[in-house]
Amino acid sequence: MTNVLDGNAVSESIRDDLADCIDTLTHEGVTPGLATVLMSEDPASETYVSMKQQACDDLGIESIHRELDADAPAGDLYGVVDELNADPAVHGILVQMPVPDHVDERTVLRSIDPVKDVDGFHPENVGRLVAGDARFKPCTPHGVQKLLAAADVDPEGKDAVVVGRSDIVGKPMMNLLIQKAPGGNATTTVCHSRTRDLAEKTRSADILVAAAGRPQFIDGSMIGEGATVIDVGVNRVDADTEKGYELVGDVDFESARETAGVITPVPGGVGPMTITMLLYNTVKAAGIQEDVAVDLP
Repeated sequence: MTNVLDGNAVSESIRDDLADCIDTLTHEGVTPGLATVLMSEDPASETYVSMKQQACDDLGIESIHRELDADAPAGDLYGVVDELNADPAVHGILVQMPVPDHVDERTVLRSIDPVKDVDGFHPENVGRLVAGDARFKPCTPHGVQKLLAAADVDPEGKDAVVVGRSDIVGKPMMNLLIQKAPGGNATTTVCHSRTRDLAEKTRSADILVAAAGRPQFIDGSMIGEGATVIDVGVNRVDADTEKGYELVGDVDFESARETAGVITPVPGGVGPMTITMLLYNTVKAAGIQEDVAVDLP
């Protein structure tokens, strides 16, 4: 029987533990604060920000929101980030991507105080992750680590293959899996659009992380018997539904589950973990900035 991982259940368990951490902070007079910044008219971005705000409210994290017109000057966005950097009530800052074309994404990421960079994308935090001294692990790869742990899948000594090399998922996922630390110690291969014989490489994986952003790109024929398959992809495809579309992953779930030993669904797999690990990083940031020890899960 293939084990289908329930990301919602794992997420809820972690949030229960985070509630205890927030109680510790509250006892010391600290309320964790997360600021979200939106400079987009993209409905998906608006939905993501709304979900993050609701998650904060549910857990007892103060939610601060700043919204700018998509055609506002780039300097306006940098100014908002500067204000949030200086605000002691704000422990974490998240600028929702993508930003408009006239705003340089890398400049935005560098403008966030590294101690408030709860996405983990500031160059200082990326460097610390690579060096094995992570301050904040990027939310989606960290969520994948937590899912593997929940399924009792230890990467140590295993062959892991990551399909996708984005700064958000692929690269940090690779770095977490190769670390000489719990949840790491895997022999890791990163595949991408220029990889030759992709199916041969994915079939060799004990752990396969699909993060290419291509709907149902990986099917059962590309998966080794009994492999652990983590599907990070979330893709809209046309469907005969009320909305006119459905969400699918980068993995063809029905064929993959015939071969995989462990697999995540889409939706309901990695997705819930991403927001939960954002809350995790915000609680950690509050503990660091306020010098309060919290027992993170």
